[in-house]
Amino acid sequence: MHFLIAIFLSLFVVIYPIAPVQAQINITEAESQQLDVLVKQAFEATDAGEFTKAEGYWTDLINLYPDNAAGWSNRGNSKISQNRPQEALADYNKSVELAPNFPDPYLNRGAALESLGKWEEAIADYNRVLEIDPQDAAAYNNRGNAKAGLGKWDEAITDYQIAMKVNSRFSTSFGNNAIALYEVGTRDGNTDSAIKAMKNILRKYPNYTDVRAALVAALWENKKQGEAESNWVSVVNLDPRYRDINWVKNIRRWPPSLVSALEKFLTLK
Repeated sequence: MHFLIAIFLSLFVVIYPIAPVQAQINITEAESQQLDVLVKQAFEATDAGEFTKAEGYWTDLINLYPDNAAGWSNRGNSKISQNRPQEALADYNKSVELAPNFPDPYLNRGAALESLGKWEEAIADYNRVLEIDPQDAAAYNNRGNAKAGLGKWDEAITDYQIAMKVNSRFSTSFGNNAIALYEVGTRDGNTDSAIKAMKNILRKYPNYTDVRAALVAALWENKKQGEAESNWVSVVNLDPRYRDINWVKNIRRWPPSLVSALEKFLTLK
């Protein structure tokens, strides 16, 4: 089972535990205990959002046990959480080299490649994950994101909806699907189904900030200013980054139609 953490709101990377190290390498009991402590400290730092500290713990672990693929991949996660995807990529490459038949390093490397705008390379990594595990919902979700990066919104929706079927509790794929539906709906001027999907998601996950912010933009575009304003109060309380249209466009990577709608809302147009 994957242990999931979000890097950007639309992407997932996986943190996975270090296997019992004494069974893998010939180390002393004291060294084994030291490694266990480092793993615990790294996970605790990650949970607290202290990614620099987590990176340091993973580095210490790698220095003691350089052939542990999970250590390299998890350090890559710490780096990408600090918006250092190029450096993270080097760690993921090492993890893939050490564990070529394990899905998590490919999934994580794909996320880093997306951050660098290398959509086709990211898709190749997600395809590799799905060769290893055809039921990996995160891989379908992230492959949808990469296809969205290429402007292939219909193909992205297909992947999001497969992820939704594979894991009906994977809320991120539901949110990404609704947002992509909005982009496709603007082609024929009918975004009602996308807005309905957003509202349904928020009934189940009221603190899903990405979807609520998207709903604000969609409602404003539909001239429902009062409803948009009331939803915005929750957005800024939960995540003020949505005030920054450049973050929404370039980091979160919303589709063009929603970026435009949110910009109109922010500038009261």
